[in-house]
Amino acid sequence: MLALIAAGLGSFMPHSRVQAQGWQCRPPANLPRPVQELPPTGAVRRTGVDGYILALSWSPEHCRGRKAGMQCDGKIGDFGFILHGLWPEGKGPAYPQYCRKAAVLPRKIIAENICMTPDVQLLQHQWAKHGSCMARRPETYFAAGKLMYEAIEFPDMDRLSRRGQRTAKQGKPMTAADLAREFAAINDGLSENAIRVKTNNRGWLQEVRICLGKDFMPRRCPGFTGGAGDGADVKIWRGI
Repeated sequence: MLALIAAGLGSFMPHSRVQAQGWQCRPPANLPRPVQELPPTGAVRRTGVDGYILALSWSPEHCRGRKAGMQCDGKIGDFGFILHGLWPEGKGPAYPQYCRKAAVLPRKIIAENICMTPDVQLLQHQWAKHGSCMARRPETYFAAGKLMYEAIEFPDMDRLSRRGQRTAKQGKPMTAADLAREFAAINDGLSENAIRVKTNNRGWLQEVRICLGKDFMPRRCPGFTGGAGDGADVKIWRGI
């Protein structure tokens, strides 16, 4: 599977080095052990895989009002976009999940991925709910997510947050389409229609989601993907 991903992402790699999103991240010497996650009653769904979502969570908004946890407490680093997860998608909204029992992740895998997804239990959750439908080994699943996460070039979010403030004062708030356009402009092979922006009910950016085909290449997001409409206003919290 990894060979396929590497081949598929060849034309999608940015020209310049990816902007670090876990600035000076330092994995802690003592990582907590996650709790094994079992599927809720009736949650197992072994449908076919028709594509994938690469979900990128915007930490400053997630951490607004939160001070606990590795993603937010600043002890291992300050984070921008983190990898929420790599999710297999079906041909409709009923995506596959909890395809097989997932053991507790080994410490080595957690240490290797904690600066990309700085939440031990979130790593366990992603493997149990989504990874179990993509790979037999967690090493394979997380390596795939890391490869795609590191292929993304991120726009200057500080600039965009201030631009949003300026345009709002002028009566032209930044929109979801504007943000998608910023991502597409600096990532070869990524079009605006392969990007969905998720905001909260007050219009603050929560996530950017990239739609991928079965070949792991960007594709037009299906109608059931969800997210804010192209014309929806988007505000970006800087965290400072």
